[in-house]
Amino acid sequence: MPRPKPSTAAEPAIAARITAAMPILTPVHRRMGEFVLANQFRAATMRIDDLASAVGASVATANRFARALGFDGYPAFREALVRGFEATLAPVERLRSAQESQTGGDELFSASLEQAATNLGTTRGAIDSTAAQAAVEAIIAARRVFIVGSGASAFLASLMEHNLLPYHDNVQSLALIGGPIAFPRYVDDTIELARRAASLGAGVLALTDGPASPLAALATRSLFIRAERRLAATSEATVLAVIEALCDAVAYRAKRSAQSAAEMTEFVLPWLTDTSAMQATPKSATRPTSTHAKKKQ
Repeated sequence: MPRPKPSTAAEPAIAARITAAMPILTPVHRRMGEFVLANQFRAATMRIDDLASAVGASVATANRFARALGFDGYPAFREALVRGFEATLAPVERLRSAQESQTGGDELFSASLEQAATNLGTTRGAIDSTAAQAAVEAIIAARRVFIVGSGASAFLASLMEHNLLPYHDNVQSLALIGGPIAFPRYVDDTIELARRAASLGAGVLALTDGPASPLAALATRSLFIRAERRLAATSEATVLAVIEALCDAVAYRAKRSAQSAAEMTEFVLPWLTDTSAMQATPKSATRPTSTHAKKKQ
């Protein structure tokens, strides 16, 4: 399936301004305008010196280009460019701001853990028992369970498949490395697969971030998960916690769940390390005694 692409159009007024101004721009400004029109997303992520370098111009020229289009300067011009890609560029802008600030690594580490805890608390309060129970019953009652996710959600989809396999006869992940599972930045492939599944009469359980998600409108039922992250698009920690909660509830409700778990444990037993035997072995048994060592000398 096609790789997801960011929207190719920034704020329409920007493209219109550049196109209208082309006949009266200087040659170097026309080159700059042509570059921006052909690379709107890339231009929205560039600093003034990056844009100037890309077209072989100076920083002062880039500023004059912005003013020729009616902006106060390059910052206002770039702000208008970014406006068309706000959701897509948000993680990039947050990361850039953090790198340019004086924030220390230790502070960011703690803030990330605190954000995860906040996400989990908010999600726990938002998912009521009725919605959770309905999701569990839907999984148990389904004849076949297909799990869909793209990008980072592909790994989550695979983990969900792994956790459900012992307790459901027919579970398959259709994850695309790069469900359905969809969070900003939403991947078109996931939405399209959900749309087709719904059109064929399949029940769709959406794990997504809120009612405004494009997946929510297609879903039979939804669980909304707060997945904010400071320096990336999505935090997977809360999503994984909800997936584990769902799978645990399915394991509890499914018939033969204890027997299935025992069979799975028996199957993997040959590959497991016997830590109890390791702990029972005296450390002295793993190295020669002093008397034995003397004999070898």
